Amino acid sequence: MTMSNLAYDAPVDGGDSSQSDSDIAAMQALRPVPRISIQAFCETEGVAHPVERAGEDRRMAKAHLKVHMGGIATAIEFYQSAPTPNLILLESRSEPKQLLEQLAQLSEYCDPSSKVVVIGHYNDVGLYRELIRFGISEYVIAPVSMADVVSVVSSIFVDPEAEPIGRSIAFIGAKGGVGSSTIAHNVAWAMSSLFKSEVVVADLDLAFGTANINFDQDPAQGIAEAVFSPERVDEVYLDRLLAQCAEHLSLLAAPSTLERVYDFDPEAFTQVIDTAQRSVPLLVLDVPHVWTGWTKNTLMKADEIVITATPELANLRNTKNMVDMLTRLRPNDAPPKLIINQAGVPKRPEISASDFAEPLGITPMSVIAFDPLLFGNAANNGRMLGEMDAKSPVVGMINEIAHVLTGRSEIKAKKKAGLGGLLGKLSRNKK
Repeated sequence: MTMSNLAYDAPVDGGDSSQSDSDIAAMQALRPVPRISIQAFCETEGVAHPVERAGEDRRMAKAHLKVHMGGIATAIEFYQSAPTPNLILLESRSEPKQLLEQLAQLSEYCDPSSKVVVIGHYNDVGLYRELIRFGISEYVIAPVSMADVVSVVSSIFVDPEAEPIGRSIAFIGAKGGVGSSTIAHNVAWAMSSLFKSEVVVADLDLAFGTANINFDQDPAQGIAEAVFSPERVDEVYLDRLLAQCAEHLSLLAAPSTLERVYDFDPEAFTQVIDTAQRSVPLLVLDVPHVWTGWTKNTLMKADEIVITATPELANLRNTKNMVDMLTRLRPNDAPPKLIINQAGVPKRPEISASDFAEPLGITPMSVIAFDPLLFGNAANNGRMLGEMDAKSPVVGMINEIAHVLTGRSEIKAKKKAGLGGLLGKLSRNKK
């Protein structure tokens, strides 16, 4: 649970039978809520009804809202086996002491990034202060109207002065053909399906991008329209360019044509990425294997970087160069994360994962085995690996990567082996 330190006092004579002129005026000033997931747990129909109506409002059109009856007790039971959404709305008629005890129990199952709003029945300043100290985003006093619900959601997620809500994760390959795009697309799909969180995949390889093929999409518009008309890019325009791939997954597709050349200045993708980060909690950037001003700039600004490499010497050299450069460019950030892909190709001499990792000073996030049948069938059918074989060990690794990149788990430390002459080989190859 996180704290926004905001107070919101709902009118005690509110109700939801009609909207007052002040409600309507307040609603007119609200901007659309971004692509977030919201789950409400209500104890009374008097709260459940306006929450449901709020979900039907045009400003909430991009948000996924689901209402459950049962209050905090039901939420505790529900989240023992389900991921928490971006926002949880909780109605409680409990007395202050019991309410705090219930919230403490719920916090054991809440993702740290999930925000929580409590709709209570006690107008108690001491309770409000304690809830804010506890990490609750807002405390609203029942009864509430539909306008109150939309306003409180908007106050948390649409503050123009606030930091972008979205986390950007950039995937790039150490060489071409190492499977960076395939892993990026599958991790994005896993995030959206496992955590029910809204995810946008942006395919930045405008000439040869494969996201449209991997997701079996053929949109008429995509990221090219945004990049070549940056002055038009806002949340509404960007929303029109998105292709829906799954319930919680959307795509900014590359045109994948050679009708024009794609020479960009360093800031070419900045407006698109910044707008997307204001619109969605998770933004996956599929960055092509090139080193230009705009790719360097994109990687510098990403919240997280994932390098995919195969266990060969040229990949090791390129990965080390990228890690060293990005560490210099981002001295206050964690180093890039590493995925070793296509391990165990028959009859191919390979560098072991431990030997590959040691000169980098990075523990691989995952070592994915060579599985041409699974990957080939998925690619040729325009399906994700999890759709082809949910029980595959590779799918399990993809799911674990999704957990690590969203902060739900950490990379498991592996024992490192001696390096032998690899560093020497690298230095000799540079001569």
